[in-house]
Formats: sequence, structure tokens, C-alpha cells
Amino acid sequence: MRARVPLRPRGTPSRALTTFAVGFLLLDAVLLIYSGAALGRTKLVVWGVAFVVVAGLVVIGWRRYRRLMADLEQARQDMRAEIESIRALLHEKHLHN
Repeated sequence: MRARVPLRPRGTPSRALTTFAVGFLLLDAVLLIYSGAALGRTKLVVWGVAFVVVAGLVVIGWRRYRRLMADLEQARQDMRAEIESIRALLHEKHLHN
């Protein structure tokens, strides 16, 4: 049995779900606005606009999430470098366990 090879580095968030959600919300928005305008029902137009706003909020939330994950990864790398420097110092002073 062959081992699975990941297509992207582990921990990298995928865009597929976010893209699907935004596309679905925008499609719903367009259909609601169109049907509301065609039938003269303002509630449908209002709901369509609400869906556009929600799609925008999903995009903003996704960008914020990616920025936070990048900051977290940078902090992990900084901690790893600090640990390595402490290990090197202890090894230099012959205090390794």
C-alpha cells in the first residue's frame, strides 16, 4: 500500500470551502435580487443584499483567519529558533542532559 502524499504543506488552510461558500452566497444573492425585482417584492431584494453582505463578511473573516495563522506559524518558528539557541548554549557549557 502506497503512502499518501499531501498536495499542500500540512497546516495550510484550503480555499475550497471558502470559495464554495462565497460562490453559493453570491448565487443566492443574485437570484433573490433578480426575482425580487422581477416580481416587485422588496423583501427578496433586501434578502439578496443581505446575502451579498454576508459573502463579504466571509471573505473578510477568511483573510483575518489566514493572517492569524501566518502570525502563529511565525511565532512557532521563532520559538523553535530560541529553543535551538538555548540547546546550543547548554551544549557549549556541557550542561546537556
